Amino acid sequence: MNPVPEFSGGCQCGAVRFHVRGALPDRSVCHCRMCQKAFGAYYAPLVSVRGADFQWTRGEPRRFQSSNHFRRGFCADCGTPLTYEGEDGMAVAAGAFDQPERLPPTVQYGTESKLPFVDQLGALEVILQEDDPDAERLRTLVSHQHPDHDTPRWPR
Repeated sequence: MNPVPEFSGGCQCGAVRFHVRGALPDRSVCHCRMCQKAFGAYYAPLVSVRGADFQWTRGEPRRFQSSNHFRRGFCADCGTPLTYEGEDGMAVAAGAFDQPERLPPTVQYGTESKLPFVDQLGALEVILQEDDPDAERLRTLVSHQHPDHDTPRWPR
């Protein structure tokens, strides 16, 4: 018998957390301009939670009606983009999951708005954190970000 997959995640500050139980086969990257603006990025990685058992376990996102058909959820405290919501269901920002590596994208949408350099990102020079020109300061960095797992309360 196969166990039902479970996932958790939340925003950067920990004010909003969620839990999902069930398969999440619909995982996408959207290149439309609205998603670019909503995520402040070149594209939006999203995971549909339609058909899964989804619950907010701490707090709930604030929402912005980004169009007549869709609204976007985000953490009101830290600004982390969290959801894309429409009449047919909700998708959650892939990077908000505690283990985003478990949810690789399977399809791309809005490619007519794809920025021309996106396909070449993998060919860019790679600089490891320890080789970063600012490595000394990075070594002393103390993160205030919520850890990638559930906690009884936050902040501590």
